[in-house]
Amino acid sequence: MVVDESHIQHFNNSQVMSNINLEQQLESLSEKKQQITKQMDYTKIGRTVKSALLKAQAESRVIVGLSAAIQVLSKSPEGSLFCLMAVPQVGDSATHMHEVLLEAFCYENDIYVIKVDCPTKLSRILGKTVLESCCLVQKSWTGADESGEEQLNKQEEQLVDYCEAYWDAPQHPIVELPVV
Repeated sequence: MVVDESHIQHFNNSQVMSNINLEQQLESLSEKKQQITKQMDYTKIGRTVKSALLKAQAESRVIVGLSAAIQVLSKSPEGSLFCLMAVPQVGDSATHMHEVLLEAFCYENDIYVIKVDCPTKLSRILGKTVLESCCLVQKSWTGADESGEEQLNKQEEQLVDYCEAYWDAPQHPIVELPVV
């Protein structure tokens, strides 16, 4: 088979155009993501977290505590929507290791992780007298069981948007919960 110079030039030109189009599409996606992020007001996200937690707690969809969260996730990770984790206390390396593993497990199973600033605030919002560093928010379903469709309330939709905006970020922001 004889390949002449014009075929090679045509192939190179189409390859260059393909790369340019891909770069333009990536830039466009990046710009859209930045616009969406700018449109969202994340200064009030701590209040949104609190509202979502209280609503889920009223519906008995909150699992409180590191051990309880790990136990629930080991049996049924697909039922969890959010995992809220407080900034770890200095010096408690065993708990910190469990939290790191829990966080990795959540990401592996597409569970949104929201890091919060203070275990004391988290515990107070949940009405706990014991200091808790973690809780899960279970999904809500339209039917009586998980065979129905997943349902999100307004606060949960806002938190999903917030989490999606930072999903690929190397460092996730720490949400400052309101004082309770």
